[in-house]
Amino acid sequence: MGNAFAQTPTVAPPTADTGDTAFMLISAALVLLMTPGLAFFYGGFVRSRNILNTLMMSFVLMAIVGVTWILWGYSLSFAPGLPFIGGLQWFGLNGVGLETTDYLKGSNPAEVVSYAGTIPHQAFTIYQAMFAIITPALISGAIAERMSFRAYSLFVLLWSTFIYAPLAHMVWAKGGFLGLYGGLGALDFAGGTVVHISSGVSALVAAIVLGPRKTHPDRLSPPHNVPFILLGAGLLWFGWFGFNAGSALSVASGTSGNLVTNVATTAFVATNTSAAAATLMWLILEAVLRGKPTAVGAATGAVAGLVGITPAAGFVTPLSAILIGFITAFVCFYAISFKHKLEIDDALDTFPVHGVGGTVGAILTAIFATTQVNGAGKEGVLRGNFGELGVELLAIAIAYVIAGVGTWIILKVIDATVGLRVKEEAELQGMDINEHGEEGYNSEFGDRPTQ
Repeated sequence: MGNAFAQTPTVAPPTADTGDTAFMLISAALVLLMTPGLAFFYGGFVRSRNILNTLMMSFVLMAIVGVTWILWGYSLSFAPGLPFIGGLQWFGLNGVGLETTDYLKGSNPAEVVSYAGTIPHQAFTIYQAMFAIITPALISGAIAERMSFRAYSLFVLLWSTFIYAPLAHMVWAKGGFLGLYGGLGALDFAGGTVVHISSGVSALVAAIVLGPRKTHPDRLSPPHNVPFILLGAGLLWFGWFGFNAGSALSVASGTSGNLVTNVATTAFVATNTSAAAATLMWLILEAVLRGKPTAVGAATGAVAGLVGITPAAGFVTPLSAILIGFITAFVCFYAISFKHKLEIDDALDTFPVHGVGGTVGAILTAIFATTQVNGAGKEGVLRGNFGELGVELLAIAIAYVIAGVGTWIILKVIDATVGLRVKEEAELQGMDINEHGEEGYNSEFGDRPTQ
């Protein structure tokens, strides 16, 4: 009788860690704040008659990708599938709930059963959504003041699907061709290749395909609102702590050999350190070479340092972060000067800062990385692992090809269907009134006296 009434004990499913979950939701909110920050950063550079259009090119991403990421973007980026793209089994977040583990079972490598075992699956999903939102927004800096809003909206829809999703899968997803979860082992902690190289290269291609502004290079105007630029850079710096420290996916400490590690703290410290070092380097270069350090230079240097540390943040020491900030700022400073000599109308220097900065940061990650900081990472060149540089260079090359060729194809298709540019008259009159029917400052048209 005892056996007849015996019951199999049930095991409660693992529950989410409240501290880690709170940390990741706050980090997601910080990353989302970066998109309005980018809007103000870019908006300050353009002419006053184009301010709203420039702001909207960032804000609209929160709407477009905010929907497409739920429908298919997350599944293509992170669901188990092929080495180069995920499957569609998570379409519409089907099967993506509050579980913390085992949702990756049945795919290789077998030991990886979740992306973040202490937070709900949907928390990881929404955190990654914020990366997918800001990445195509970076491209808008290259094509500011001349691309139609309709064409741009279609472009970012296609780009986030066919460029961002495959790169995110290859670098960050389980079974991805380039990543640490069964791939070649390229190190990209928070988006050097996936975010900055992809957007920077795409920005360069877009600027070339679209062609220069009618006023380029002879009648260019200075930034119309430098305080906006500083405000945007400050918001980006603040939000970047969620971008980089949040990529640890936990606030818990761990071990690497006999050493205690805390990757979130390490990434936070490295992020601030690199940004500070890059700002300082940029101001020094301006003071020595041009006579005066500028506010625009300080903001640009800070962003360059943040870009450079992004792939390395969770793998390097604070001293390495200083060097990464210095080197990235130095290279980006001269990349902007070289771009001007080529007379390519990358309006707001997206490729020299994000493309070049992301490339430099990825290379320096392979040089400075150490498992003393993150046991889940790899040793870099300075610790004897010379092969890591080859892996990183391969990842950079693949990102360049996918972003460059893919962007060219997307733009050519859009140009052949709905067209890319506004008419010359509309460009000269201003994007705000022609594309949106409103003005940022209500001066050029709104204050005209009525008859």
